[in-house]
Amino acid sequence: MTLLTLLLVAAVVALLLAPGGAAQDWRSASREPVGLAPDPATTPEAVVQVYGARALRWRGYFGIHSWIAVKPAGARAYTVYEVIGWRLRWSDSALAIRERAPDARWFGNAPELFADKRGAGVDALIERIDRAARAYPYAEEYALWPGPNSNTFTAWVARAVPELEVDLPPTAIGKDYLGDRIVAAAPSGSGFQLSLLGLLGVTASGVEGFEVNVLGLTFGIDPFSPALKLPGIGRIGPSRVNGAGTLAAVANDPS
Repeated sequence: MTLLTLLLVAAVVALLLAPGGAAQDWRSASREPVGLAPDPATTPEAVVQVYGARALRWRGYFGIHSWIAVKPAGARAYTVYEVIGWRLRWSDSALAIRERAPDARWFGNAPELFADKRGAGVDALIERIDRAARAYPYAEEYALWPGPNSNTFTAWVARAVPELEVDLPPTAIGKDYLGDRIVAAAPSGSGFQLSLLGLLGVTASGVEGFEVNVLGLTFGIDPFSPALKLPGIGRIGPSRVNGAGTLAAVANDPS
């Protein structure tokens, strides 16, 4: 049996075991916050958090929707940056930048925290996140598979701000989409990635570990925070949240 066949068999098994998304009606599905974000009314320090939650309906068996939330020092609300495909039905851009609860359920599905940075130096990161988000080159495009989609956007920003050290899970389908490029930094902004239209590639970095992408499905191993990565299921092992700490070293970053 060839390696490709083994990977495809593993993918089918993983998808069958995947938790998926609840079959809820999007109009009545909960959008309530789950308590992962600090209250801006009592948190004066700057905060950046990266989240993901299972996609709506059948899409949730395969992947997640991800987004980035920021709160500058002294701000009384969070701004969320995300790409939403259905916005293209009435707008020329899928990019949404708006105030909303950072840890709200995504149509009933509870979010998971992928990165959390707070304190000194984080305001400088927020400025870079804003610039990177507004320079996102695929705002007028959207494709569930292999991208560009919401996870392509989050990976784009994470590459531009590697201090976030975002380790997007294998369920973040679209994170490996590079458009017409073949070589880039890994989605975390560290290491390297080879990817052919998000359909075939490899990733190696000190954040992601080692990943193989076959037809948009990611298999990987993280030897640094030991875990196995499987399509549909996600990360098997301790969660890896790069967070809450000060970033004084980037406070004077001129970029």
